[in-house]
Amino acid sequence: MIYTQTIERALRYYPQHTALRLGEKRITFRELQERIERVAASLINHGFTRGDRLAILLPNGSEYIELIYACSRLGVITIPLNLRLSPIEIDHVLMDASPRGLIRHSSLPVPTVRLSWELVLDKEPLDASNESVPDAIYDPESVLAMIYTSGTTGHPKGVVITHANLLSNIHFLNYWMRYEEGGVYLHAAPMFHILDFPTLFAAPAFGTYQVTIPKFTVQSFCETVARERVTATALVPTMLNFLTQFPDLNRFDLSSLKQVVYGGSPIAPELIRRIRALFPNLKLVQGYGLSETGFLTGLQDHEHTEDRLLSCGRPCPGIDVRVVDQSGKQVEVGQPGELVARGANVMQGYWNNPKETESVFRDGMIRTGDLGYQNADGYVYILDRIKDLIVTGGEKVYCGEVEAVFYAHPAVEEAAVFGIPDPVWGELVTACVVLKAGKALTADELIAHCRRTLANFKVPRRIEFSESELPKSGSGKILKRILRERYWTHQKRAVG
Repeated sequence: MIYTQTIERALRYYPQHTALRLGEKRITFRELQERIERVAASLINHGFTRGDRLAILLPNGSEYIELIYACSRLGVITIPLNLRLSPIEIDHVLMDASPRGLIRHSSLPVPTVRLSWELVLDKEPLDASNESVPDAIYDPESVLAMIYTSGTTGHPKGVVITHANLLSNIHFLNYWMRYEEGGVYLHAAPMFHILDFPTLFAAPAFGTYQVTIPKFTVQSFCETVARERVTATALVPTMLNFLTQFPDLNRFDLSSLKQVVYGGSPIAPELIRRIRALFPNLKLVQGYGLSETGFLTGLQDHEHTEDRLLSCGRPCPGIDVRVVDQSGKQVEVGQPGELVARGANVMQGYWNNPKETESVFRDGMIRTGDLGYQNADGYVYILDRIKDLIVTGGEKVYCGEVEAVFYAHPAVEEAAVFGIPDPVWGELVTACVVLKAGKALTADELIAHCRRTLANFKVPRRIEFSESELPKSGSGKILKRILRERYWTHQKRAVG
């Protein structure tokens, strides 16, 4: 169904528009359709049929995009694997998903789990086949993909996404970031992540030219935007942070870039201000959501006012977001609680995991695991992950609030705040900080900086400095569980 609404739509309305770049050559949507059919025929020759699962472990690239399209046409369920997983973690996903085959790249970790069919695409391309392929399936409830969660709080879980789920995500994203016919979209964020995955199908629906970079670096990003005259992209805050600090930024003509959607993790207001100063004509859209839901709320460009920089926006028509207490009862406006949601983009459930599926749904709403509140105008503010909330001396500390203060300091490159066990206070507020190159700062100086803004109980009692960047998931989220797990190993209470 999604194939008909996107690729076949492009073939109908934009057959001669540029679709993809293959090396130095650009191909049209008509040529792309022919290539997809050959890939689909090759998968059929290897025994793939509707309902089979295919794991994909590839960097961003045109071959990746063609594979996703071919699978969507055949009804083959794709499993886009996180490129930053270790071989053991990839093994866990493969054992859980039980795919019929795996297509991978030789530069990426090699799993030890053996499947009935495996192809190393850069060593042995898919067989070219000109055999005819069946018409695209048209079943909204057919499973399109299984996107595994980032694992920030534990083992990744397979999110079952249908064709209808993804089409809804395309419509919802269009509410916040209006699509324009044509244009150039850059896949700079990893395509296996829910932030970027829907744009694979949104782009052809509007005749958009897609370009990719295999791995994000500021240099490759700037070179690609300047060369291809990129008009839109999606980035996580970590990428935006690196971009604003790139010393050679003025060497590149980035004036073609019209809009950026960002999300995947909280963003500091100071970072937004830096982006505005560097790119005054750029339209910013924040998207908040989960692998399990796709986009839930959006903060449009004109809504980026000083009083809303900590907000992730409002839900669009078709999405219901509420704030509830521990019993599931909706709380009063402005009161904190867990965010829950429902809409046509919400997943069917977790693959092969009925227990986790049952626990994440309550009263027809999916529990996000995020603490937040809505103000009188309906704007949503995320306070913390429930598992990241720190309780010290009976007081609640929201890590995002403290991290925003850290990022306001000109010497701070990265910061993560988390709780560690303490026999007196229950937990102590702790921070791990990476400084910008050439900057010097002591823990006492940072604590003094925090005291100017934060209540005493929110000020970190312990600050560590890291010489290397903080551990992250494939989507750019800082993995706090890795930072704090050594403190909680022998404790009775465990934090996810």
